[in-house]
Amino acid sequence: MAFFFFISFVILLRIGELILARSNGQWLLKHGAIEYGQKHYPFMIVLHTLFFISLITEYTLAGTGSYNYLLLILFFILIALKAWTILSLGRFWNTKIYRAPNFPLIKKGPYKYFKHPNYIIVIAEIAIIPLAFGLYYTAIIFTLLNSIMLFIRIKEENKVLKI
Repeated sequence: MAFFFFISFVILLRIGELILARSNGQWLLKHGAIEYGQKHYPFMIVLHTLFFISLITEYTLAGTGSYNYLLLILFFILIALKAWTILSLGRFWNTKIYRAPNFPLIKKGPYKYFKHPNYIIVIAEIAIIPLAFGLYYTAIIFTLLNSIMLFIRIKEENKVLKI
């Protein structure tokens, strides 16, 4: 039962992130931003959707019911770090790639220390969420798929940031 409460909570967080991203995207477009990376974005949506389907399927089939408290605590620390990342970017945070002219790149918060802190957090989330419940297949498969996706994504984003 704890698993389904936890996954419901995580799904609600992701929906909240998408709502925030849509609002920020509209604001960015109104301020002259240009969107990049449209070709790979649908694959990101599919990847993350299949991640949740895989989590629920593997958990249902495995039916262990156990969970790792330490990894769950680590996940909530990641949520705090993601909140710091989102708050640091403010209206510029998004799940899509935008470049807004006449706005400097944000270099505060975690962006003072890392070029792509949000991706570091997502990498950790993709591994920790399934591992917290002993869902090793989902952890391995989606860590690999996410690595491929982020390779493409970060390459595109770095090109845009150089413009």
